[in-house]
Amino acid sequence: MRALIWDLGGTLVDTYPDVDRALAEALRAEPDQELLHEVAVLTRRSSSEAITELAARHEVPEARLRAAYEATKEQWARRPPPLKDGAREVLAAVRERGGLNLVATHRDRESAAALLDSLGLEVDDMVCAPDGHPRKPAPDMVLSLLARHELTAGECLAVGDRPADVEAARAAGVEGVLLETPGIPLEAPGARRIHSLRDLIPML
Repeated sequence: MRALIWDLGGTLVDTYPDVDRALAEALRAEPDQELLHEVAVLTRRSSSEAITELAARHEVPEARLRAAYEATKEQWARRPPPLKDGAREVLAAVRERGGLNLVATHRDRESAAALLDSLGLEVDDMVCAPDGHPRKPAPDMVLSLLARHELTAGECLAVGDRPADVEAARAAGVEGVLLETPGIPLEAPGARRIHSLRDLIPML
């Protein structure tokens, strides 16, 4: 394997707890576990779609939820979210095997770069949807990384925490692996599933 293509938020970096709590608190000052779970189920599909859906369900302005989401990203500049368990080990294992760590993310480049810098992470390349790529499950970001690094699909593996990550990889001919979130059911027919990033090491 010559490259591992990472999703960023929720896969490489554990962003969900902060995002889920920020959105839940924008709905209710003291959210209970039921509300946090409702938010979590939606954000695992798409944060942007979750905001729209939550605003409609709870009859609150969508702008309030988007502001809470943006404030969370600003907070990360001072107090970044943690890496997902096992992330540093897998990044190192890819490098030790002479492979590339590549990132395909929906996050804007400034925010994504700031997140990586705040955690002291170095990756070999990154493509961001706001740079002009359609969002996953479109395969364009994955195809861009393959072209930039003269990789064939069979030389790569992709990992993400959402079905759209797996679908984007598959549409580009790359095997996609789904990192499961405990308690959040996700449909990804035929995809290999892992419970820990460390499960990737034997696949490299």
